[in-house]
Amino acid sequence: MKIRSFAKLGGAVALSALVLAGCGSKSTQSQKKELTWVQQSNMTTMDISKVTDQIGAQTLNNSNEGLLRMAEHNKVVPGVAKNYQVSKDGKTWTFNLRHSKWSDGSPVTAKDFVFSWRRTVDPKTAGQYAYIFANIKNATKINSGKMATSKLGVKADGNYKLVVTLEKPQTYFKYLVADVEFFPQKASAVKKYGSKYGTTSQDMAYNGPFKMTGWTGTNDTWHLVRNKNYWNAKKVKLDKVNFQVIKTPETFLNQYQDNKVQVTPLVGQQVKQYKNNKDYVLRSNAATWYLEMNQHKYKFFRNVNIRKALSLTVDRKQFTNKVLADGSIPAKGFVAADMSTHNGKDFADDAYVKSAVESNMALAKKYWAKGMKETGKKTVSFNLMADDTDAGKKTAEYLQSRFTKLPGLKIKNLNIPYKTRLARSQDGQFDMVVTEWIADFPDPITFLSLMQSNNAYNNGPWQNKEYDQLTTNAEGRDANRPNARWNDMVKAGKLLANQEGVIPLYQQAQPQLVKSSVKGIQAFPTAPLWDWSKTTVK
Repeated sequence: MKIRSFAKLGGAVALSALVLAGCGSKSTQSQKKELTWVQQSNMTTMDISKVTDQIGAQTLNNSNEGLLRMAEHNKVVPGVAKNYQVSKDGKTWTFNLRHSKWSDGSPVTAKDFVFSWRRTVDPKTAGQYAYIFANIKNATKINSGKMATSKLGVKADGNYKLVVTLEKPQTYFKYLVADVEFFPQKASAVKKYGSKYGTTSQDMAYNGPFKMTGWTGTNDTWHLVRNKNYWNAKKVKLDKVNFQVIKTPETFLNQYQDNKVQVTPLVGQQVKQYKNNKDYVLRSNAATWYLEMNQHKYKFFRNVNIRKALSLTVDRKQFTNKVLADGSIPAKGFVAADMSTHNGKDFADDAYVKSAVESNMALAKKYWAKGMKETGKKTVSFNLMADDTDAGKKTAEYLQSRFTKLPGLKIKNLNIPYKTRLARSQDGQFDMVVTEWIADFPDPITFLSLMQSNNAYNNGPWQNKEYDQLTTNAEGRDANRPNARWNDMVKAGKLLANQEGVIPLYQQAQPQLVKSSVKGIQAFPTAPLWDWSKTTVK
């Protein structure tokens, strides 16, 4: 997911801080049971069919709920569905729904899921995440306008049974239905609010632990308040979570030291200063920051030697240790490490190509000279687009200093708001962009599928027929053959690395200081990162 960075997840995953609402007296804090969570970026939408950013996904994961819910340790637990069964051939999934309610008290039914999924794959909706439904029967044909949405392989068998038919077995489908894109949508709400649906907190329907208030679509504050009609409301301890967008989280450190702030992010040298503190917590994410090049607009970016040269200039260890200094680690490849294993082996290790992520300036200049000759260039200049966050600015400055060591290359840095950066990336209005993907579910294909030629998130786009075939085999011919599927994905990962289709930079970490009074923050390495439904404050 772009941060989406969920992780899914694009923009940076926002550094976050959890603070006491109002910072009042202990008795007031205890009575209110309120927390304030600080984000570095604004939310773009709450429309389930259109959300692509991590902030929106985090909020939706707490204001709404799907068939299953993500839990810690790569597990899923019951959500709207009490349980489910999978057919022997792995193609039919039957979900038995509990009698749950929308926040207005009306029932959540299987029909709400059918409506939601059909709406997302409908080409008229233009949802970028429609591709994630591709394995549901007829989804691809529907999304390409060749078949009616009524033919989608999902049906309501009464009000409380949902039957899903897949094109082929998909062992990780249980993770998909826990993703926000698969959440139900209330048809009457979508019809009532029309084009405003999901653009403000009022123009939305909720069925999760909380419901959102106070969001106008452009403001820097919003709230999640306890949803009394949530089926598991008795287990939700917080009355309210307050959100505030702040792009300089360093200011919260002083408040933390004054016992006004319970959880604060750490940035840069703060990590080195506090990493031995008893309150220090380092959370690792299945999130990769990488460089995407506009290969449609610029012919020289299509040259593999140019791409290799640029990658070789980057000293990832130096960058993560000296520049970011926040616990992030050098990327081993495009697919994040410590996310998915097979036969005891981590995918990032199996697909590792040392030459694709090492630093060698002398070799970089050789590839550069070769690439410049092949493209007929003597000089090259382009804009490097990144977020206007502290990390975004540091990243752009570092890359500029490294890239310009190549003869005849000039770089102009453009640091812009996250929301703007996302929009410009999706519209192809960039030369080179620093972006991120956070895994939507713990399987390598969540990364690898992005670089398929026709994927909506392949903004370059980098295109390679062999790569397309390998990833297609992993999802098709070999979908039910674990060893063969793994080998397909490893080959695809190595091909992407050798071709430098994108240039991986680092795998993100989230260092924090957490007071002992805060318990139950559920953190996931994959999207949607956070669940506050079990959080308590003493």
